[in-house]
Amino acid sequence: QVQLLESGGGLVQSGGSLRLSCAASGRIARINDMGWYRQAPGEERELVAAITRGGSINYADSVKGRFTISRDNSANTVYLQMNSLKREDTAVYYCKAGVIHSITWNLNDYWGQGTQVTVSS
Repeated sequence: QVQLLESGGGLVQSGGSLRLSCAASGRIARINDMGWYRQAPGEERELVAAITRGGSINYADSVKGRFTISRDNSANTVYLQMNSLKREDTAVYYCKAGVIHSITWNLNDYWGQGTQVTVSS
């Protein structure tokens, strides 16, 4: 199987920074797109940032200029550097990866378990 393990969440004051990491492991032949999503209480899950294998990037308007997504293809890992955090960034952050399975060669989306980010004023 394929697993995504996130780390780096926590409690930070408004204006502070956090760096999230998400490492994929298991029966991986290739990872295509990777991304970060977030879900606040009572809200739907939304895209924060996404990055293709070749490095093309897309950000939600609400995080442009503050968040930076990057990836290390050799380590099957995606990162999210979050600066100038605001209270409205408080949410559970999930990573997602489009993975080609090394045995079935099927392309499926896999999700991490989520990591809590809380920004206090």
